[in-house]
Amino acid sequence: MCDLHDSSDHDHAIQTADGLSRRRIMQVLGAAGIATTVMAATVDPAMAATSDEAAGLVEADATAYAPPQGLAEDSAAKRTALSWIDQNASRITALNDEIWEHAELSLREWNSSLAEADFLRKAGFDVKFGTAGFPTAFTATYTRGKGGPVIGFSGEYDALPGLSQNKGVGEHDPKVYIHDPFAPGYGPGHGCGHCSLGTAAAAAAAAVAEAARRHKLDVTVKFFGSTAEEQLIGKTYAVSKGVYEGLDAFLDWHPSPGTGTGWGTTNAMTAVTFTFLGVAGHGGTPLGNKSALDAAVMMATMSEFLREESMAPSARLHWVINNGGDIPNVTPEIAEISYYVREGSVARVTSLLDKVIAVSKAAATASNTSVQHRITSACWNQLPSKAFAELMYDNMRQIGPPVFSADAQRLAKQLQASLGLPEYGLHASVGELAPPNPLFLGGGSTDVADISWQVPTVSMGVALAPIGSKMHTWSTASCAGSSPAHAAIKTAAAYLAATAVDLLVKPELLRGIKAEFEQRTKGLTWKTALPEGYEPPMYEPPAWFLKKTGQHWPPKNITWPPRRVVSKEKFASLGPALEPQV
Repeated sequence: MCDLHDSSDHDHAIQTADGLSRRRIMQVLGAAGIATTVMAATVDPAMAATSDEAAGLVEADATAYAPPQGLAEDSAAKRTALSWIDQNASRITALNDEIWEHAELSLREWNSSLAEADFLRKAGFDVKFGTAGFPTAFTATYTRGKGGPVIGFSGEYDALPGLSQNKGVGEHDPKVYIHDPFAPGYGPGHGCGHCSLGTAAAAAAAAVAEAARRHKLDVTVKFFGSTAEEQLIGKTYAVSKGVYEGLDAFLDWHPSPGTGTGWGTTNAMTAVTFTFLGVAGHGGTPLGNKSALDAAVMMATMSEFLREESMAPSARLHWVINNGGDIPNVTPEIAEISYYVREGSVARVTSLLDKVIAVSKAAATASNTSVQHRITSACWNQLPSKAFAELMYDNMRQIGPPVFSADAQRLAKQLQASLGLPEYGLHASVGELAPPNPLFLGGGSTDVADISWQVPTVSMGVALAPIGSKMHTWSTASCAGSSPAHAAIKTAAAYLAATAVDLLVKPELLRGIKAEFEQRTKGLTWKTALPEGYEPPMYEPPAWFLKKTGQHWPPKNITWPPRRVVSKEKFASLGPALEPQV
């Protein structure tokens, strides 16, 4: 930890690999004062822990970094795991396609969770539903021997609203179209590829279990079927309840437009919903009505003014009005606007969130309505692991990139043409492993981040979507249920399984990974970003699902039914009546 004063010599001494001084980095990130720049290590331990310098991992010449080779071992156990994936390829892709067809939204993945759990049960895992009280979350466990490491895999299976798309079709063609004359729309779809994410992770877990059986390796393999990743709810709450305690290593992947891994960080995030309450009335006689929608619109507008002076390049702020009324001639009595507030750490999120809350109060005052807010989820920035990423990369390099068929490449180019992108097809190589950019400019968030502060965690991506495209699009949904996903799943499962097996046959690798984790987290105590007394949102499951999974409703950790939100506002006063002028 150090303070940086006005010293050009000191600045020069700590120039980063790309020529940016730490003073300049902190100025861009918005952490610099007028006279003195304070290092992130002093101000923000959560950000400092993600830096290689804090972990004592800085190269003498960062520009000359070369990934180590020889970490991944061509062991008999690894060959068994990879062979299992090859031999069960049709079952694995069938699981993906089944979950893709269900396209179930967050917290309601009834059929998808069952399909994934059944796959693992047939592979010899013990399955228990209701993890952390979530009906569609489950933990699948396989144990061989005693005293072996506990290896965790991350599974997700929720779809996104409005991204329905027919599989393998190169233009926008929703599979489910909502025929509403006033509000047409599309059904849910796997625009983030979670059908593939959970499938490949389940296949990897099963492959590692098979290798342990065949080669008498002591290990406990745990697969965590997680609900509501798209809302960043499932894992963050489960971590706060100790679900991921006792793990030695955790492996995670995500579909992507490219294939690669690294040890960068992510944005911390808080999701918050503001509810404005007014008084309904006929739109033709609006005097005295109180429009909650007016308040939501004012809040949305005012929050945009935060961008210039209150948001560093690492910050993100996005919103949607999820309830704005039903018909124009009824003044909306209730309106809701939801925000995702992202920044480089929980502390920086809190600073920006306070400003957003202040905006909500101003909007309520200006519209003569009342406002309340509830935090629906909150997560940390991800803690990286350089040693784990290097091991993963060595396996990716040895196994090679996904092999896409001509049909897969043709589909990708059709999608790129539909989106106005260059027709490059699918990424067919493994991206080079390189140190993260020292200038963190923000981006997405993940609830895997909270797990990364409990146990060494590695994340990687495998190409499933066309080059130049983005996740959370209908084009990704087209790929996720067809040939691009089938190739990506097999490759992702191989990467995950191979890396996990190396931890078993080369225990010194796991010791090194855990030593880095201890160094990064030294002196830092993780605490959930969820508020005190937080109750996770849930939907009541259908009776058949509860019966099939052996659960009872409601779980003990929520209040059911939830508290009703009812406006008690009164019509606005216009002051004394005016006497008619004769």
